[in-house]
Amino acid sequence: MQARLPIPGAPHILSVTELTTLIRGALEADFRALWVAGEISNVRRPPSGHVYFTLRDESSQLAAVMFRQAASLLPFDLTDGVEVIVRGRLGLYAQRGSLQVYVDAVEPKGRGALQLAFEQLKARLEAEGLFDDRRKRALPFLPRRVGVVTALGGAAIHDILVTLRDRHPGVDVRIAPVRVQGEGAALEIAQAIADVNAWGGVDVLIVGRGGGSMEDLWAFNEEPVARAIAASSIPVVSAVGHEIDFTIADFVADVRAPTPTAAAQIVVPERAGLRATVERFGPALRAALVGRVAGERERLRELLRCLGDPRLRVRDERVHLDRLWSRGTQAITDRRRRATDEVRRLAARLEHLAPARRLGQLRAQIRAGRQRLALVTAALLDRHRARVRQCAAQLDGLSPLAVLERGYALVWRDGDGSLIRDAAALSRGDVIRLRFARGTAFAAVEDGHRDGQDERGDEQEEPD
Repeated sequence: MQARLPIPGAPHILSVTELTTLIRGALEADFRALWVAGEISNVRRPPSGHVYFTLRDESSQLAAVMFRQAASLLPFDLTDGVEVIVRGRLGLYAQRGSLQVYVDAVEPKGRGALQLAFEQLKARLEAEGLFDDRRKRALPFLPRRVGVVTALGGAAIHDILVTLRDRHPGVDVRIAPVRVQGEGAALEIAQAIADVNAWGGVDVLIVGRGGGSMEDLWAFNEEPVARAIAASSIPVVSAVGHEIDFTIADFVADVRAPTPTAAAQIVVPERAGLRATVERFGPALRAALVGRVAGERERLRELLRCLGDPRLRVRDERVHLDRLWSRGTQAITDRRRRATDEVRRLAARLEHLAPARRLGQLRAQIRAGRQRLALVTAALLDRHRARVRQCAAQLDGLSPLAVLERGYALVWRDGDGSLIRDAAALSRGDVIRLRFARGTAFAAVEDGHRDGQDERGDEQEEPD
């Protein structure tokens, strides 16, 4: 955006965007390429892959960003506290109005990038325990098959093959050819180690190459190779460079050889030396065998003395067996006789306690019991019937209905249902209810109380 030209005689007013645009243009023009030294701090790695950090010294600090493509080319990790020299350009982040350095390349201050990457990976893998001596395995004494991971055209494979043939011509060698330097070499080496493990039948594996600069040996300092060696089920001998060269592969491998030739010497023993050793120990071995045989013969004679004449032992055992046979036969006969006597005794007892006879006795007892029960039941019924008749007669004698049978009646006032015992309680017009021995009637009172005389003056007859 171009800034608007000021009006003559009037103040030139800029928007924030215009001002930041002017500043950013000036910065990009004057600070297009610069080198800045400082200490890294506040490193952040968002999912985008960009790396954000701060460059600082004793009195100042400056924000910096390294975009994903440039960051992926770094051989080491940007971590807090590392002093570096960065190359980039100065720019203005308009959204926040802050200065920051857009970094294209980073070099460690005072030491090389590869050396720093080596130290960082070494520290991380050592913390994981990949260098621990307790996880390292012993090499087989005399392997039948040796695997080799290296370049076909290098001096390393020639030295290994010549040394193996000279020391032990009978050993079988399987080669997995790879590139040992350049981009992608580490992934090839790691895949070759996995492939040799998948072949099966390989007893020991040599991984290495000839000498060179640190850059030439760098494939053996990369994490994929270290992980593949640690994951190998076959013992691994690392043979990278010369004796003074150390790589990450040397620390992870089960055994480190100073050179490829030394690796071949470590892997297989020299056949002439083995033959000399056998010849040297041959007389001692023969003497030991003779002594062992003599000792075993003496032990056998002692056992024979303890055992005695086998024919006598067989005769004694035969006599003992005959005796046991006689005792067994007699025991079986006695046991059968006792069993027969027991069966006879039980049969006699069963005859005495015959179920049929016992069943007849029980049936007779049941019939007698039924007869007694019938007599007792009939007597009880007669006695209770007589008692019931007696109680019924007493109840009839006390029943009000018997009085009513003699001509008497019960009188109630119909309104409140009260029983009338005195004629004086009645007045003319009262409705009364009469209860006879059989049935009920209603009546109305026409006259009041006359002390025992009716309306004509006749004296009322009292009922019986």
